[in-house]
Amino acid sequence: MGETQDRPFQLSFNSLLKVDFQGARVTSDGGLILVRELDERLGLSVLIERHLIDSRRGKNIQLPLADLLRQSIYSRLAGYEDVNDAARLSQDPTFRLIGSKKILERGAALTSRLQSFETGVLTREDNLAGLAALNRDLIAKAEAIDSPRRVVLDMDSTEIPVYGEQEQSSYNGHFESTCYHPLLLFNRKGDCLAAKLRPGNVHSADSWEELLLPEIERQRARGMEVVFRGDAAFAKPELYEALEDRDVKYAIRLPANDNLQRNIRELLTRPVGRPSHKPVVRFKSFLYQAASWTIARRVVAKVKFHCGELFPRVGFIVTNLALDNRAVVRFYNKRGTAEQWIKESKQAVALTRLSCHRFRANEARLWLSLIAYNLGNLWRRLALPMRIATWSLTSLQQRLVKTGGRLIQHARYYWLLLAESHLTRRLFAGMLAKIAMLPSPAG
Repeated sequence: MGETQDRPFQLSFNSLLKVDFQGARVTSDGGLILVRELDERLGLSVLIERHLIDSRRGKNIQLPLADLLRQSIYSRLAGYEDVNDAARLSQDPTFRLIGSKKILERGAALTSRLQSFETGVLTREDNLAGLAALNRDLIAKAEAIDSPRRVVLDMDSTEIPVYGEQEQSSYNGHFESTCYHPLLLFNRKGDCLAAKLRPGNVHSADSWEELLLPEIERQRARGMEVVFRGDAAFAKPELYEALEDRDVKYAIRLPANDNLQRNIRELLTRPVGRPSHKPVVRFKSFLYQAASWTIARRVVAKVKFHCGELFPRVGFIVTNLALDNRAVVRFYNKRGTAEQWIKESKQAVALTRLSCHRFRANEARLWLSLIAYNLGNLWRRLALPMRIATWSLTSLQQRLVKTGGRLIQHARYYWLLLAESHLTRRLFAGMLAKIAMLPSPAG
């Protein structure tokens, strides 16, 4: 019976074709090897040792903490949403190769071990803070390599729907769902600098100072000019004052009201004559002081008439930027890229997979997804050639990460034979060369 099971399969449509299964030698995620090379160059191992505490004892420490963390991060980066996938990935050649020699010889963690790690070890208060610090230090490595003198910060919140009795999940009327409502801070290169998981029913700008102010101080200490962008949820007098006290420029959308509308009354009249198929856009800048403000501030209005629409589209931006009206609006509109980065993280690295009951366990899972997102984004902007540097993380998963390969073991070394499809030999060599040119971790 055993001999029959071990025989290859013969298919009737082609007598020359035989099929066999050798799962322990074949991988579908060979492209992750490049990301592992990048994380080595960025010193991720040192950051793990510096920021995370291994509280395990006895037989629980058979697998090193760094291997478990990489397995959690890389499985998300490869598009695996749940720890249930660990049972299959434990023997995958790529996931064995990205770990230590112990993992290479024994296999990666199974589902129960990985589940215990993510919902137990990482939920300690010091490790939750350590994940945030590890994430920020990882981005700091890239900032030291490629950083302009001007840093643009984009803050936004998002909805993560939940479907059980998760702690602190609540109904949010704006999203019309029971959800969590995390707050995220990005730079203009797409790195997620800071995050906070919040209950579903908090205001969009709640806890903004916990994320924004430490980042401003960090960038100012580096001698950077800081600029902040935010949507109408962040139109708060205390936020304006905090930014002005720190000499930070800003462009923040203002909710429309009757007082603002009165300042642009002359712009709201539809242009005479035949309507233009091309939108007609008008701008105006004026000083405005709301009742809750201590000083008057500059407001830029944009009025846009579209063919076939009865009323114009009107938007207001409060700003202290010394730019002309059109440039202020153009600068503010670029904050839409932050929404695209949030969408990427939801689609590519399972940001919405917060299905644990305990709030702290979901915090840990959020950080694992964000570190996976940042590692993928750093791969995109530090290692990819220009012609594909604009690919989404989903495209990177489907075209580069999902590269088939076969692992062959010799007496003294291993061969990983990759299929040449989207990830060609030339592309692999080019990315490897760019990674090798990055400063060493000790540098």
